[in-house]
Amino acid sequence: MTVDTRRKTRSGGREGARTRRGTAVIEQMPWCPPVNTDRPTEPLGPEGVAAIHDGAMRILEEIGIEILNPEALKILKDAGCATSGENVRMGRDMVMEYVALAPHEFTLTPRNADRRITIGGRNLVFGNVSSPPNYWDMSLGRKVPGTRAQCQDLLRLTQYFNCIHFAGGYPVEPVDIHASVRHLDVLFDKLTLTDKAMHAYSLGAERVEDVMEMVRIAGGLTHEEFDATPRMYTNINSTSPLKHDQPMLDGWMRLARRGQGLVVTPFTLAGAMAPVTMAGAVAQSLAEALIAVVLAQIIRPGCPVAIGTFTSNVDMKTGAPAFGTPEYMRATQMTGQLCRFYGLPMRSSGVCAANVPDGQAMWETSNSLWAAVQSGTNMVYHAAGWLEGGLIASPEKFIMDCEVLQQIQRYMQPEICATGPDEIALDAIKSVGNQGHFFGIQHTQDRYTTAFYQPFLSDWTNYEGWEVAGGVWTQERAHHMFREIVASFEPPPMDEAIREELCAFVARRKDEGGAPTDF
Repeated sequence: MTVDTRRKTRSGGREGARTRRGTAVIEQMPWCPPVNTDRPTEPLGPEGVAAIHDGAMRILEEIGIEILNPEALKILKDAGCATSGENVRMGRDMVMEYVALAPHEFTLTPRNADRRITIGGRNLVFGNVSSPPNYWDMSLGRKVPGTRAQCQDLLRLTQYFNCIHFAGGYPVEPVDIHASVRHLDVLFDKLTLTDKAMHAYSLGAERVEDVMEMVRIAGGLTHEEFDATPRMYTNINSTSPLKHDQPMLDGWMRLARRGQGLVVTPFTLAGAMAPVTMAGAVAQSLAEALIAVVLAQIIRPGCPVAIGTFTSNVDMKTGAPAFGTPEYMRATQMTGQLCRFYGLPMRSSGVCAANVPDGQAMWETSNSLWAAVQSGTNMVYHAAGWLEGGLIASPEKFIMDCEVLQQIQRYMQPEICATGPDEIALDAIKSVGNQGHFFGIQHTQDRYTTAFYQPFLSDWTNYEGWEVAGGVWTQERAHHMFREIVASFEPPPMDEAIREELCAFVARRKDEGGAPTDF
């Protein structure tokens, strides 16, 4: 499927407005990470929370987790855990003692301190799609391996949209860069094209150490300043069922020692890598997460940690992962209850199984995003741009998702539910009575420009108006918008001396060979 990239405009319409505004491609909401004002949805009663907690504790006490990192294994053994080979078991009293040391919330402060975000409490922040190996857009009309140029374009979208609050992993894996130096080039791009909080992959000591050093340089920080407060974070996944691997735990421990942000997200697919029942899958996921939390708190008591959920189900006909399902939503809500029970921030995701940015993509992603809201999630990964269960990144899907994210952000604004005299509007109702309308009265005139959410992508014209304007479908509008944003993008400012220091660091590490690979 391809798109005619010739401009389809209507005189005086949305496209014309963009032209008049010059480089302001859209009028978007300002940077303002939302605060979730709703009570969380809690499908479990107190007895259900207790049952899942007990299940997680019994997994840790009776079955254990395989720890494939020798250093982590020794740390846990020295702290009093029972070990048998690589299997580690621990009592619930020990688990809860160390979990209690972790903060209920923490901040991430990137090189632009105005982009600081808080993880925990009622705070809700959204991040870009991370880690797909493939890319799709409407001009290509097919799935292709990711490139650095495509990765850079998705980073431009990450920076451009105010509803994206942190830059996660690579928004698409640039396979045209050798794996030994890929992290150096992509982190240089991330640090120069964005100024938002970012992530390090825990895939070997060299990658983690390089990223921490590059974030430190970009922030103009001393080592002491970098270590004093979280400037970045990592996310690790357990190897379900019931394992943690060597490189991820290595990165986890390195960031823990330096007080940086830590997120542990077991990838438990019910019916495949976890029990087919959602309660069992959630209990297993929590056990796999909690042992990493304990390890971090042994290393540095009080270091910032969040628990992530990636519990969904598989299609039992094909074995393929499914996302945005009713089961996924309930598992996310259940995990939220347990995270509040443990007093830890929570991460979830905006995900789908669809292969292109179509209706399925949007209803599955919307289900995922609203499950995040309902669960009390604090940090939403993959909130924009994700397709094919995480195997494809798409700029059209990125922009379509940002429309949903802005609507969620607007939904959270307390003024919508204000109930003062001006909002009850008795005088306005009295002036109109039962004969007139509210369009022309002063109460409406004073508020009409800010009363309601104004979309940047949705088309609210009737069918005839849409047809006269060229009958442009949502994906096509998103594609044109993507091209405009990239063409007019201006990177955030960076001191030239800092940029030169980053360049020199990248060049030196490339000369040294970068990070070792298996090929």
